[in-house]
Amino acid sequence: MNLLSGLSLVWGILAILGMVVGFIPCLGSINYLNIPFAVFGLLFSVLALALSSNKEFAIAGCVLCAVAIFLGAIRLVLGFGIF
Repeated sequence: MNLLSGLSLVWGILAILGMVVGFIPCLGSINYLNIPFAVFGLLFSVLALALSSNKEFAIAGCVLCAVAIFLGAIRLVLGFGIF
């Protein structure tokens, strides 16, 4: 496992955990912090895909960050970032 691909996987897991916390009522504003966090994770994942020979963890991190961005953005639109 390459360090960068492992970092992208950990970053993706943390982004998903932040998104889950953002789904709790009255904590939706956490997604304002979580979406940029997931964007940086997505950048790390793309960089790991380009540089790493072991791409499985980088792909998993990329998918997790993309899901966190997508669902977090939907949560912000539907809940107006408050509820």
